[in-house]
Amino acid sequence: MGTEMKKAILQTTIPHGSVRRGKVRDIYDLGDKLLIVASDRISAFDVIMANGIPLKGVVLTKISKFWFDFLGSTVENHLISDKVADFPAPFNKYPDQLAGRSMLVKKTKVLPIECVVRGYLAGSGWKEYQQNQTVCGYRLPAGLKQCEKLPQPIFTPATKEEHGKHDENIDFDRCVEIVGWDKAEFVRDRSIEIYNKAADYARKRGIILADTKFEWGEINGKLILIDEVLTPDSSRFWPADKYQPGRDQESYDKQFVRNYLESVRFDKSGPGIELPQDIVEKTGAKYIEAYEALTGIKFEV
Repeated sequence: MGTEMKKAILQTTIPHGSVRRGKVRDIYDLGDKLLIVASDRISAFDVIMANGIPLKGVVLTKISKFWFDFLGSTVENHLISDKVADFPAPFNKYPDQLAGRSMLVKKTKVLPIECVVRGYLAGSGWKEYQQNQTVCGYRLPAGLKQCEKLPQPIFTPATKEEHGKHDENIDFDRCVEIVGWDKAEFVRDRSIEIYNKAADYARKRGIILADTKFEWGEINGKLILIDEVLTPDSSRFWPADKYQPGRDQESYDKQFVRNYLESVRFDKSGPGIELPQDIVEKTGAKYIEAYEALTGIKFEV
């Protein structure tokens, strides 16, 4: 079903007092659990646009669910159920808003760092490398090209900043200062482990997983995988057959939105703007393409 045939859900309206709205998700606090709803909001340059991408939240939720299942034997995660019928009242009464785009999850104490793993030299890593041949404290070989594959994946954590501010890349020593040695070592090693597993799988599907961001939370003394996992919003996925180091890559994400905003000289300090219909449709199609390419399953709602 084309994205143009559906109306974007920009915000859920469930009568429940405790809700926090992020750039994409509405998060309802249910005490020892959370209900996470992926809306169709889209942000670029940390600004939420005035209109959304229909079905984007459904695609993101389906991709996360796929990876939670795929990684289930490797790492514990927070997912309890993605079936509206399993949700407590009043949420089980709102399938029109929640079906396909929501997850009931365990509530954890969220680790205050973003756990980024990079397998390729792109984004802020490429910018830093050009300046001093390092990325987050790792000294890399000279002469690497933009988007080139690294000798091995590296763990490059970042701070979690308040809404509207950019996360700041940090080195491992700073990560240890923030969360302690044991937790820092655990999330570094496990994040690299699941990146490698996911990247190997994706490569067999003709997709390069260039980098990704994981989040971890603590519950009953254990660290488990939380948040969204290996989606186009938290990762760089590139089509392998079009990959060529030395330039920007085509990607399965919101590049159409970013390119459009750059072309109209969008004021990144101002409010979001209305995206043209063709940009909305192209971006929605790219998210669906990512889901189908990764899972081998036709997208249906």
